[in-house]
Amino acid sequence: MAEDSRSVTGGKGMTVAPSPLNEVKLDLAIILVVGVLLLLAQGRLLDSLLAQLLVLASYGVLGMLWIVIRARKILQRIARDREAHPNGSQ
Repeated sequence: MAEDSRSVTGGKGMTVAPSPLNEVKLDLAIILVVGVLLLLAQGRLLDSLLAQLLVLASYGVLGMLWIVIRARKILQRIARDREAHPNGSQ
């Protein structure tokens, strides 16, 4: 038997390197999954092709704005931290 019976992968698992933008990556993944679900559902919910296009386009633009705003906010915070600690020690 395996040494660690609690894990199928033997404790290796999937890990992501620590990054301040990991939160943005998670947001992007959620936005993409919801967007795919919206793409699949909008054909049944709306009859007009124009309405379908408007729903998908507005969702895409709002998702893009959300990601851009979050990324800029995090990058500004990183820049402030670097200015506060110019020698690299944190």
